Amino acid sequence: MGTELGYRRYLFVDGDLPGRGDDPALPGHEAMMITNCNREDAHILVTLYFSDRPPVRELHLTAPAERVICVRMDEPVGEERYEIPPGQYSVELLSDRPVCASYGRLDRRHNLGYYTTGYCAV
Repeated sequence: MGTELGYRRYLFVDGDLPGRGDDPALPGHEAMMITNCNREDAHILVTLYFSDRPPVRELHLTAPAERVICVRMDEPVGEERYEIPPGQYSVELLSDRPVCASYGRLDRRHNLGYYTTGYCAV
């Protein structure tokens, strides 16, 4: 068809890591799902914005060709293995080729579990 799927730039504006909760089999967390439908790897730069500190720039991710990756935000992020501190943050993705991305949260606070996804392609 010749039509590429996805965008090269995303902004996820509602980062706030939830507590892990009391069920180790299903811990609270946030994650980005990135799908690369291309036949070449996608190289992605991540910038993290915070309410109380300067941005962290150029964390590197690779989404292999015709694969999906899940980036857990409660674990070290990128090749640099950056650990996100507690509090509000936003995530910007900048890819060298179009990818599809979403952001989700499993929130275990007060024994409530819900999953939300969203994105803003810019």
